[in-house]
Amino acid sequence: MIAPSPAFCAELDQLFRWRRDVRHFETRPLPEGLLDILLRQACQAPSVGLSQPWRFVRVASAGRRAAVRAIFEACNAEALAAQPEARAGLYARLKLAGLDDAPEQVAVFVDTQTQIGHGLGRATMPETLSYSAVLAVHTLWLAAAARGLGLGWVSILDAPAVAEALDVPRHWRLTAYLCIGYPRAPSDVPELERAGWEHRLPPDDVLLER
Repeated sequence: MIAPSPAFCAELDQLFRWRRDVRHFETRPLPEGLLDILLRQACQAPSVGLSQPWRFVRVASAGRRAAVRAIFEACNAEALAAQPEARAGLYARLKLAGLDDAPEQVAVFVDTQTQIGHGLGRATMPETLSYSAVLAVHTLWLAAAARGLGLGWVSILDAPAVAEALDVPRHWRLTAYLCIGYPRAPSDVPELERAGWEHRLPPDDVLLER
């Protein structure tokens, strides 16, 4: 293992601060081949038993994008209706998807029946297979941020409906639907915090010692 320099650690800390859930994208495309590089880096994520259960679907078809957009609109309408009156106005003002402008859309699935890794490490905690796919998403997120790209995780979706719209194997389960592109207004403060929806907790508030 290479011993990181103080300068490297400082830059890594800056990367963590600038990794944001982006909701507003420029429409300009990514350079040719860049998404392939990001996905290769995502595949370097750790996984339980080296199972590598992540499966990526690059959604390029206008028809399939429209289908996902329709699923989002239906789910978002339900979410808005469920908001308490005090928060409904703020929720309605939030742009909760980059589905219109982001040049790249990638769906991340977990292969629930993968035989890779021979089941090591997940007999008592089978959910670690899904956690592994989430680690691939986070690795992709950091790789994108390091290149000045933003990533938005669209979670207001009917997962089985998205899987059907993308025509993937039945044993693939949706983990994340990602919009990737250049952010319109980069910031080191989460948009939801800037909008007054929520604030980041200090580490001491989430640490318990025994």
